[in-house]
Amino acid sequence: MAYKPELWAEAKKKCRLNDEDIKMAKELGLNPKSLIKNIPNKNEQWKAPVKDWIRDMYEDRFHKSSKKKPDETDIFL
Repeated sequence: MAYKPELWAEAKKKCRLNDEDIKMAKELGLNPKSLIKNIPNKNEQWKAPVKDWIRDMYEDRFHKSSKKKPDETDIFL
């Protein structure tokens, strides 16, 4: 589902995100409402800021899949 640009702009402003963070969130399949909902409250000091949360999820999903396990032929070269 495509979300309106106004919703993404609101999430960008409220969560203090830049264009790269918004791009990552879209690639992860997140929606702007979930980003706003996950803004840490003062009582939730254990919760990472939305920017860090997006970057951690992006790194976990896309960098782990890009790491290549060595084949048997790579070991002998």
